[in-house]
Amino acid sequence: MKQILIVEDHAIVRLGIIRLLQDLLPKPVAIEEAASGAEALERIAAHPFDMVLLDLSLPGRNGLDLLKQLHRLNPKLPVLVLSMYPEEHYAVRALRGGAAGYLNKGSAAEELQAAAEKVLSGGRYITPSQADLLAEALVEEPQGAPLHRQLSDRECQFVSLLAAGRTTNEIANELSLSVKTISTVRSRVLEKLRLRSNAELIGYWITQHPEE
Repeated sequence: MKQILIVEDHAIVRLGIIRLLQDLLPKPVAIEEAASGAEALERIAAHPFDMVLLDLSLPGRNGLDLLKQLHRLNPKLPVLVLSMYPEEHYAVRALRGGAAGYLNKGSAAEELQAAAEKVLSGGRYITPSQADLLAEALVEEPQGAPLHRQLSDRECQFVSLLAAGRTTNEIANELSLSVKTISTVRSRVLEKLRLRSNAELIGYWITQHPEE
């Protein structure tokens, strides 16, 4: 029996994913849930899993940080990332962080099925577009790399949410940070990208189409 852990903070989303996997995957399959990074670590420490399905937006914890920690603790535990963020923003970062695959939450059920079956069989699920992004990241000369490559995972999350129209308070709640910390993150991002305002920052993010 395959054992799967779903790490997602929204109960309705967890329920939907569970029902999909129960319908799509060969039986028998046992699925457990975790609503936070801390809960996920507790469950993984207490029980072996064949796959973790991980959301990147978690309360109190950066999902990419959790992914890297899971990979350090158990490199053989496959983690399939299922995120609201477009793959051109985060797929390369997730795959470099140890993910066995990356899917956007807008993906079709058939793609989730294909990804889950591939990862559960010991493989890695990489779409053709993600393969292109990985290839570009490998061949790009460091001195010619775009400025957004300097951003940390947290800073990339901030810009993605800002470009999606979120307010400072909404971003702070989403990332479980204080408004003051978000302001500090914003200042660092503007400095790294050599920009002066939110408008310039959003324009840069939209027009540059960051690969990660």
